[in-house]
Amino acid sequence: MNNFVVEGTDANFAQEVLQSELPVLVDFWAPWCGPCRMVAPVIDEIAQEYNGKLKVVKLNTDEHNYVASQLGIRSIPTMGIFKSGKVVDSVIGAVPKQHIIDKIKPYIN
Repeated sequence: MNNFVVEGTDANFAQEVLQSELPVLVDFWAPWCGPCRMVAPVIDEIAQEYNGKLKVVKLNTDEHNYVASQLGIRSIPTMGIFKSGKVVDSVIGAVPKQHIIDKIKPYIN
């Protein structure tokens, strides 16, 4: 994880994601997940490129599964896009960087 990414937990999810003034991209992942490891550098790049416009949170679903189960996350990687405390879009699977950017752009001021 880089300095532009927040580590999400069940305990800090409400504060870091739901109460965020910025739109939030949440990467639901696990260490054993190959596609999650493939998309991780892309998520880090997006976090750096959109710093100040978008918050990026990575939530390890093995260690913090309450939030993932409450949101119905059934496969990983799943990237949830949150704005004003609500899920507004999502991306499932290891997809190209541009696909993720295209999904987040409508929610960035």
